[in-house]
Amino acid sequence: MNQSKAELYAYDLSDATWRKSSASGAENNCVEIADLPGGAKAVRDSKNPDRDPLRFTSSEWAAFRGGVLTGEL
Repeated sequence: MNQSKAELYAYDLSDATWRKSSASGAENNCVEIADLPGGAKAVRDSKNPDRDPLRFTSSEWAAFRGGVLTGEL
């Protein structure tokens, strides 16, 4: 079940486990992703980890991922 955007932004990320792509180089200029409840994701800039991350519902994340995989984005 998708959570509302308000619920996603209310979720405490202080204990989130952030990961970045294994294809990322040592420059540390990439995005990092954390899993949220219900398949949602949080995304942040690795150069600016203190900024509030963007948060995506599971359906928003699936649409984004699908666009990347098909070359749409």
